[in-house]
Amino acid sequence: MTPDLFEEGARRVQQHAALEAARPHNTESGGRSASEGRIATPGEVDVTHGRILYLQDVSVSFDGFKAINKLSLDIAPGELRCIIGPNGAGKTTMMDIITGKTRPDEGTVFFGSTIDLLRHKEAEIAQLGIGRKFQKPTVFEQLTVFENLELALKTNKGVKSSMFFKLDSRQSDRLAEILVTIHLASSVGRLAGNLSHGQKQWLEIGMLLMQDPKLLLLDEPVAGMTDEETARTAELFLTLKGKHSLMVVEHDMSFIRTISEIVTVLCDGSVLAQGTLDQVQADERVIEVYLGR
Repeated sequence: MTPDLFEEGARRVQQHAALEAARPHNTESGGRSASEGRIATPGEVDVTHGRILYLQDVSVSFDGFKAINKLSLDIAPGELRCIIGPNGAGKTTMMDIITGKTRPDEGTVFFGSTIDLLRHKEAEIAQLGIGRKFQKPTVFEQLTVFENLELALKTNKGVKSSMFFKLDSRQSDRLAEILVTIHLASSVGRLAGNLSHGQKQWLEIGMLLMQDPKLLLLDEPVAGMTDEETARTAELFLTLKGKHSLMVVEHDMSFIRTISEIVTVLCDGSVLAQGTLDQVQADERVIEVYLGR
């Protein structure tokens, strides 16, 4: 979740609390102060060369430790790429670089053929169409499922317009579509804080989808989920594949097997192996540094 969305969510929770205090007989949705999401329309992403994300010879060091070491990796439009590797392999740092949270010491990072991500700040990268989900779900627990999704709408926002904002038919249809996609259509009026861990994960993914991202970065999305929730999450990701490009960092090999085509193995900040899951699981180097542990 981006800093501007955190700020708007905090304001939204405060408004919600104030209205509830002033209206003791409100219904669950009564007094909702509607809000719009991030501002600006992202530029077009040129994928005519067949790649939506391109990293070449990227390196970054922290206090002398090389967290990323000459990393080169690319992802095709609509691809669902799985990233695996031991702890400390550089998976999170790689996502930090892509989203502008960390600046590399050297290398090239492009979104499509023309957008140099190293020239953009974190909020700008999110506006360009890159959404990121961290391992721990970050939703606004004092707001309903509907309000969380509405909050994430990618439209221009001002104080006055926020006070009088109403969903138009296109936005309503989009929200209803996402509710079905994330398996929360029957929970639209529930407070996010009352959802299960897996449902909160789905809700945050839904909030990202409301931003209509072209690339989704998902960090250990099924950690802590039940077997049923994990299976439904796999179904969700396969539904998103093709419509969006996805980079999924995960340790659950059964989940990886369900969703993966190409798996990239990171180790010591660079690509150790790449191929199908069967291919990388049979690689002696991967067995030694990761699977054999």
